[in-house]
Amino acid sequence: MNLLDPQPEAALPPADLAPAGLVPTGPAPDMPAPDQVATDLVVPDPAAPDLVAAVRLLSRASVLVVGDVMLDRFIYGQVTRISPEAPVPILSVQREVGYPGGAGNVVRNLTALGAAVALVSVVGDDQAGSDLTGLVGGQPGVEPWLLVQGGRTTTIKTRLVADGQHLLRTDREVTTPIHPRLAERMISIATDAMAATGVTVLSDYRKGLLADDVAARLIAAAHAAGRKVIVDPTGPDCACYAGADLIIPNVRDLPESAILVAGDEASVIAAAQALRARHGFGAVLVTQGPAGMTLVDATTARHFPAEAADVYDVSGAGDTVTAVIAAAIAVKLDLTLAVRLANIAAGIVVGKVGTAVARTADLMAALSPEGGTLRKVVSRQAALEQVARWRHRGDRIGFTNGCFDMIHPGYVHLLDVARDACERLVVGLNDDAGTRRLKGPNRPVQPETVRAAVLASLPSVDLVTVFEEDTPAALIEALRPDVLVKGADYNLDAVVGADQVRAWGGRVLLADLLPGQTSPANTERARG
Repeated sequence: MNLLDPQPEAALPPADLAPAGLVPTGPAPDMPAPDQVATDLVVPDPAAPDLVAAVRLLSRASVLVVGDVMLDRFIYGQVTRISPEAPVPILSVQREVGYPGGAGNVVRNLTALGAAVALVSVVGDDQAGSDLTGLVGGQPGVEPWLLVQGGRTTTIKTRLVADGQHLLRTDREVTTPIHPRLAERMISIATDAMAATGVTVLSDYRKGLLADDVAARLIAAAHAAGRKVIVDPTGPDCACYAGADLIIPNVRDLPESAILVAGDEASVIAAAQALRARHGFGAVLVTQGPAGMTLVDATTARHFPAEAADVYDVSGAGDTVTAVIAAAIAVKLDLTLAVRLANIAAGIVVGKVGTAVARTADLMAALSPEGGTLRKVVSRQAALEQVARWRHRGDRIGFTNGCFDMIHPGYVHLLDVARDACERLVVGLNDDAGTRRLKGPNRPVQPETVRAAVLASLPSVDLVTVFEEDTPAALIEALRPDVLVKGADYNLDAVVGADQVRAWGGRVLLADLLPGQTSPANTERARG
């Protein structure tokens, strides 16, 4: 299906056809009935069994997201000199990446949890709209219902980053309301999609999608279908979301008429209570950055302290909170439990660099009572995120690789030398299939899970990630280490990734062999 057809009507499925692959569910539980409001402080036990069980349920969720989508572009490079034309830094561009932003980032976070998602939005008939359609539609479990408005500019936020530091952000956008005919079509499609999803999210970045009475009509349609509505608003004017079951404003966006005193929790609660009463919201969740978040419903006010250990980048944390709560409500979890999970997820994403997501594995690791070395064994994507965090704080990244079938002193020495050459050492490990291809049908002696665990137990190793390819070239390209280490029995020309690392200014280290020990490379060759 070509969702970017210049004719909006032809670019969409029939209005009476619900998105495929989404299982209808019943309405989420009712919000508490009005009563006396009590104040509580919630400090969740991270090992609580109900949280672990709740995380496992999130993948069963089906969620409808309606809101402003945008393209988040990141341009990464290095700054080594100042322009002779003006006193500004020159960014030597190394790579560019794009992600779905705004409502698209809510979708990214939902798919990271394994949830099924229907997205209804509008893009322009430009290259950014085409790119955005591909990025959204390429995610598993997503049904993108994107209308195209001719002549409209798709919102693009471009960030220029040097050595982990933001230099500049540029925005290209149109914030006028979408064409009334497209608004009617969008409401019709969203209304049909509500029957196949468990909860509706309105992600309003004030780019024109939910302008005028669109939000009010969607809320009415959701309630008529027996579905709860969660709103992630922008700005202090919340009247257009009246009757929503949950609204998630940032503390900066609470109405000034509430006479909010910054940093005063009692004032935050009072403002949230006034907001809830004024517009008939079921509950208000106020996000407060490092101060955590506060939930106010008809009976209680609960404060959740922030869960983040380290904060690298707060971009998109609000989208993560919205996504986790939406998935939790879709599978009928208690609202307080949903907020506890969202608070943990927010702590995870602000510890990553860039517009990041909290995956199921991230949540399970955060809830695990075990510190354990097995946390060092991660997927490629998790390795990229961890390396970005280390690099952001100035650590040099080292890399070495191998099958590591039988760990002996020669391997340990190589890893010690590699670790001495950097602040953080990542080890790429051939998977079982790759090891068989390289070493023969009787290899490996130990499966990859055992080999990875043994490597992770060594103090010199900071991270282990398994790769499927015959060589680590793609992994090296993705990680971009500062130091690549192999044994001195290798010729420099034979080291996979040497040219890559030297091309971006890194160095290749051929580590001296341990006296009196067979080198790892020779041992592998003898056994192969």
